[in-house]
Amino acid sequence: MITYERRTKLPVSAAELAAWHDREGCFERLAPPWEQVHLVHRPGPPSAGGRWQLAVRKGPLRFNWLAELSALDGERGFRDTTRQWPLNYWEHTHRFLDRPDGGSELVDALRTAPFGGALAAPLVRQAVAQLFAWRHAVTAADLAQQHRWPAFRGRRVLVSGASGLVGRALLPLLLAAGHEVVTLSRHSGRGRVGWDPAHGRLDPAVVTGFDAVVHLAGEPLAAGRWSAARKERIRQSRSAGTRLLAAALAAADRPPAVLVAASAVGWYGDRGDQELTEQSTPGSGFLAEVCRDWEAACDPAREAGLRVVNLRLGVVLSPAGGALAKMLPAARLGLGGPLGNGRQVVSWIALDDVIGAIYHALADPTLSGPVNLTAPTPVTNREFALRLGQVLRRPAILPAPAAALRLALGEMADLLLGGQRVLPAALQAAGYQFRLPDLEGALRHVLGRRVDT
Repeated sequence: MITYERRTKLPVSAAELAAWHDREGCFERLAPPWEQVHLVHRPGPPSAGGRWQLAVRKGPLRFNWLAELSALDGERGFRDTTRQWPLNYWEHTHRFLDRPDGGSELVDALRTAPFGGALAAPLVRQAVAQLFAWRHAVTAADLAQQHRWPAFRGRRVLVSGASGLVGRALLPLLLAAGHEVVTLSRHSGRGRVGWDPAHGRLDPAVVTGFDAVVHLAGEPLAAGRWSAARKERIRQSRSAGTRLLAAALAAADRPPAVLVAASAVGWYGDRGDQELTEQSTPGSGFLAEVCRDWEAACDPAREAGLRVVNLRLGVVLSPAGGALAKMLPAARLGLGGPLGNGRQVVSWIALDDVIGAIYHALADPTLSGPVNLTAPTPVTNREFALRLGQVLRRPAILPAPAAALRLALGEMADLLLGGQRVLPAALQAAGYQFRLPDLEGALRHVLGRRVDT
């Protein structure tokens, strides 16, 4: 039998901690990105008990996990149990304890017995330690941020691009915080309102009555070679789609207070090792032009008096998608290495800081204009490859020549061979506290290889 316990002190009351666990979105916030686990059936909040069904994938294996949930007698919390392969037994108790200072303590206690007995025990212990290190770090960061903005509660938020990497992470954060979330989609329905950006159709009536809007929609940059037609789709999906939404919000009977819209660090162009902040001049090239048009497309909302925040995203780190997900297969085989000469600067940011910064932008009424969404510690491409190799315990010395990348990818190779040292000056001035400010710590967190377990 393996036993494990982890405790974390939190700034919110035990009642608020319990409420956070009961809300939709909490399960997804606590499911680490290196695990492929999806909630299939949720009969109600955990404190109400019931049988939850999860779909689990481990490499080529797929199976359902049925968890029996039950309330705890005489205290806040709940218990989930199962007796199912690959575990003979699993009993996980979640306790939410009050502290004299008005805060709370989260206590996770686990008893489990894996198939394979003593042979499997070391691997299971390590997996459990990584899982709960992740969960407690996420819980503490999410609740601390929500505690910082007590006036930002119970808002109605419209989100476009909800099926993308950032959108899939943002929705659970907002739901678990108690906000109502509606998505802007090409197909209307439950929890969705419809638009047709390709044909310029969006009725202002369907976007009225929201408190805030987060606009993330846009054609993926790295989904194929940049033909002339594809470059035009990239440009139009950003500028035309954003202008359509901004104009509809401006014309709405009850417009939102804030529009938070995606942009990218490509706004600065390829700038070598020059330090860049929101006050820096724009760059040149295709991506810089796209980003300038993208941000300018928000002008109808700005002119109507909405607070507009343009998020210039760097390279987002998550094994669930984006650049890191594409790097991992080769890196895990020891075939990772610098791209080109490796001297280009990577302005990266962990996915949890992306959604944390978006939450901050929604809640902070003083933040507006361009905001760099990058960690405060950009690195060269060579250092990025070495750090990733260290975290994975693999060599990272095999370079990918620039000529080969340009032959394979065409103009799209500029995404990999160009760089800029972008600093989050506006975010830091606004008091945002980065959850994962250094690269190695961020990689260990998102890949389940933390060292504080």
